Amino acid sequence: MIKDKFKPNTGLTLIEILIGIIVSSIMMAAIYTTYSVVNTTYNQVLEKAKVSRASRDLIELLIRDARMAGYKYYLGTNNLGFPSQSNLQFITGTTSIFDSHDPIIIEKDTLGHDIADPNNYVRPTKINLVQGQADACCDKIYFVYDDFDHTDDNQPFKRYKVTYFADIVFDGTPQNPTNQRYAVFKTKVGWIQGLNDPTGDWDPGCPTCYDRELIKDYVEDMEFIPLDKNGRVISPYPSPKTDDASKNLYKVRAIDMRIAFVSEKPFFRFERGQGNPRQLSGFSRDIKSYTDRNLRDSVVVTVHTRNVVEKNIY
Repeated sequence: MIKDKFKPNTGLTLIEILIGIIVSSIMMAAIYTTYSVVNTTYNQVLEKAKVSRASRDLIELLIRDARMAGYKYYLGTNNLGFPSQSNLQFITGTTSIFDSHDPIIIEKDTLGHDIADPNNYVRPTKINLVQGQADACCDKIYFVYDDFDHTDDNQPFKRYKVTYFADIVFDGTPQNPTNQRYAVFKTKVGWIQGLNDPTGDWDPGCPTCYDRELIKDYVEDMEFIPLDKNGRVISPYPSPKTDDASKNLYKVRAIDMRIAFVSEKPFFRFERGQGNPRQLSGFSRDIKSYTDRNLRDSVVVTVHTRNVVEKNIY
């Protein structure tokens, strides 16, 4: 018997091909979903770490200057021909904030700053309030402290006043603003008074001074609460503007600081409805509600003002 040398051709039927395509599609969809979830989670962690890192940087600057507030350099006996202690004039009591040399001054709910005359600065407001909420941001704080430069024969003793304040920034132009938000700035002025001069003046243009140096963008709020030696809130806030407030200038022993940040990009996957908004609270602020997708978080620290001493020291 002769065997058939030709065998029938074998292959996939149309039904088998369709089943393969369906299975492959399901696998690809599962892989994409997993990748999307992992990528979203990674971006959220990255954004939160970015907010946290920026908040630590700003807080560290505030802590350093708060601890320096009221510092006076004592040189002691020396062979440089300089006085043993600062010769700089010290202006305190009821006066203007610009003239004051008091170590810590806090202004409540004050936006913006004029380096030449902070008393005449007009508070700006957002062009469009977010969700109709009150424009309650932010506190402003001043720190004054001394330094020493042995290479400056005319004025070895230095004094600086640094100011942290928030202001409104936005993308676009004032005529067509977008993405309105707050940012924190820092300003520094120096006291100019030679060794043989009885008086001096604050100079915004000193070599080491600067104006409106951006410290942190995308800030939601900034609060400073002064505390006395018993841990109680000082009221009114320390300021040379009024008699009552000036009495508290040297009672500050610690400051509760709260900085609230908002993420630059959307953080959550979905917006919240008006019935279940995300909320942000502060020391003395009303609770704010938000329905957008951005992350908001607060950093709170207590800083001891180790160089603020009784007024009669000066």
